[in-house]
Amino acid sequence: MFTVQGRKVRKKKRRQCELADLWLFAECSAKELERLASLGTRIGVSAGRMLIERGTRGAEVLVVLTGSARCFVNGTEIARFGPGDFFGEVAVMVGGSRTATVVADTDMEVIVLSPWEFESLLHESPTVVRRIVEVMAERLRRADALAG
Repeated sequence: MFTVQGRKVRKKKRRQCELADLWLFAECSAKELERLASLGTRIGVSAGRMLIERGTRGAEVLVVLTGSARCFVNGTEIARFGPGDFFGEVAVMVGGSRTATVVADTDMEVIVLSPWEFESLLHESPTVVRRIVEVMAERLRRADALAG
């Protein structure tokens, strides 16, 4: 048994509870959470570690479970990521190189999704797709504003 936010749950359900506590997955149905919980690999990341580097080839999407990271383009901080946030999707969705560098600000736990797992996530959950599209649109709006 594990305890997640005061609830005792079996190991099998722990991942579903962790996802449900994140804004990205908060509106998912129990059935969606059950399917999504099997995707990705959870890893621990030390503060200061570079998670992705601008200009390199991208092969995974990361979702923050705990901790925080900062996002830079040409040395300028453009975003901060915390629990429920994701990054790396552009290089995976359209190919090519990473568009930004992301560095862990604190110790973190992240879910690493392969291209296949990210595609499965998009296929399995229209709720998550809508949230991802909203975030990507907001990021595009901010980038446009920065460009002048």
